[in-house]
Amino acid sequence: MVEKLLQSGIHWEHKDFRRNEFLKISGSTDTQIYFIEKGSVRIFMTDDNEERIIRFGYTGNIIVSLDSFLSGKPSELYIQAIKKTTVKVASKRDFYDYIQSDEEHMKFWMNVLEDLILQQLEREKDLLINAPGERFERVLKRSPKLFQEVPNKYIANYLRMSPETLSRLKKS
Repeated sequence: MVEKLLQSGIHWEHKDFRRNEFLKISGSTDTQIYFIEKGSVRIFMTDDNEERIIRFGYTGNIIVSLDSFLSGKPSELYIQAIKKTTVKVASKRDFYDYIQSDEEHMKFWMNVLEDLILQQLEREKDLLINAPGERFERVLKRSPKLFQEVPNKYIANYLRMSPETLSRLKKS
């Protein structure tokens, strides 16, 4: 269905981002949706000057600053390229025109939203688990591709552990 979306009447703009370049910064309103053609990004916020990674996106993923996209209000989230990343970008207006034009398109969007909600619930469960090993195992089982696409220092932050702890867990 993603292929159908990319080949639809939506105007997709090609954009390249260098490593560490921001697709979105904190305090901005995001009215765009992104399809990652190549590369990877992290979505994070800062808390007491410490970065807190809440999600990753990599090749083949649709990503969005969902809180801002849905509400039309500024978000505290950053979206940053982890490595050289190529995305297709569409406006909220074009995207909504497309999904509202056909029942199948709306079903696709509902599926995307349902997946995001379920992923967020799994993420919340991960954060409630005290044992680093169990957090690691849950994420490894759920997203094995993550460990091939994203550097360990970011995964460690996401898992709320030190890079050394992550390295030990990966070896065992």
